[in-house]
Amino acid sequence: MNWLNRLPGFERAAPGLEWVLWRRLPAILAWGTALPLAVALALWLATPDQSSSGEDRGQMIVIYELLGLVMVHWTLVLTLAIGCAIVIVMKGPAFVADGYSLPGRDTDGFTADPKLTRTWRVDH
Repeated sequence: MNWLNRLPGFERAAPGLEWVLWRRLPAILAWGTALPLAVALALWLATPDQSSSGEDRGQMIVIYELLGLVMVHWTLVLTLAIGCAIVIVMKGPAFVADGYSLPGRDTDGFTADPKLTRTWRVDH
């Protein structure tokens, strides 16, 4: 049994900025992670073994701030990836998920009661 059938006559929307971002996300994630971690590693290795508590404390705060920057970056990239995925799915082909016909309805699809329908007049 086929659960999803493509909607006939539906045209896919043209790809846009979402595909450009989607393809660049791995590089954005890698560079945005590598650069702050490289600076944090350089600060960690530059810390002398015998340092005063004031200097060591300042460097550790900067290292923690850089690690926090990496976490915020990961969160933003994940949010951007979710947004791109939603747009890609929404621009994709349309599917008919449930072909259940309602009881008491005609088989041709839709029958309308003229008293219940509204007519819209569009003046050009």
